[in-house]
Amino acid sequence: MLGIALIAILSLYVVFLYPIFRRKPAEAPKSARYDMQMKKLWSAAQTSMRDHKPLRAEKALLTILKFDEKNAAAYNRLGILYAKEQKFDEAIECFEIAQSLDNNPSSLHNVGLIYLETGAYEKAAMAFEQAIELEDGLPARYIALAKAKEKLGQIKPTIEALEKAYQLDHNTNTLRLILAIYELTGDVEAIAETTARIENQIAANSEQASATRRRRPATAAQQRTNAAQSQTSAPARQARSASPRRKI
Repeated sequence: MLGIALIAILSLYVVFLYPIFRRKPAEAPKSARYDMQMKKLWSAAQTSMRDHKPLRAEKALLTILKFDEKNAAAYNRLGILYAKEQKFDEAIECFEIAQSLDNNPSSLHNVGLIYLETGAYEKAAMAFEQAIELEDGLPARYIALAKAKEKLGQIKPTIEALEKAYQLDHNTNTLRLILAIYELTGDVEAIAETTARIENQIAANSEQASATRRRRPATAAQQRTNAAQSQTSAPARQARSASPRRKI
């Protein structure tokens, strides 16, 4: 009986009390030295990429990942670096890891661009669509999707994607992309309509630019010119006021 009681007590301890007392050790706070080192590595990576020194940039990014293996931003940067070097397999792997660590539309868009570059158009379209689901306010996402759809020969989805891009940016270049699709298909009516839209958009842009210039405050040079003109006209006004008036 005593043995059974001990077993029961031990079972209760394992089930209820042991998980409470068994706590994971708290992670040691990162030191100021660690933060400074990471900032230096990020600065080295960005400077090297800007100066077109891929080996230095790669070394800095890999060092960051050595200390912080879950750094999605570092994987994303490394993917961009590999893509520029046309190391597409490595770039895709980095973007996919970044996406698994942080559900980021930029990583999806970047991997979509790699698929587009390598001819995997269906995968590219899927990646762009997933990026749009997460962030649907950037025209570039729809334009990239349109390129993938065009490569797949899907004309209607291509135009739909470009129209959504135009709704966001009202850019004449986007309308010209739409016009190019209609010219390929030989749709005369759509060509005429899109050409008119381009002309209307150019006129609207010109009117908006003119209104902006009218509202823009005078520059320093203009202010000096106005002041000089005011000083030049002041003596004339004083002379007129000082001259005797003829009595009637």
